[in-house]
Amino acid sequence: MATLCFFDEEIKDQGGKNQMSMEFGRSSFYPEDSVYFTINGETVIVDQATAKRITNAMADCASYLSLDK
Repeated sequence: MATLCFFDEEIKDQGGKNQMSMEFGRSSFYPEDSVYFTINGETVIVDQATAKRITNAMADCASYLSLDK
């Protein structure tokens, strides 16, 4: 499987009590290239329709919070 990792970090919440390991990027494991997510060691590779919904929602959230500037 060829991957291109765009994010890989141990994330802590604002209160400092909880944390998780998060990684995501591009995967070519299946014939249709798409996005993979690994959270706390569990990986899913989503189809392109799901990837589009997730990435659009993330972009909308970033825009709402003015994080896209």
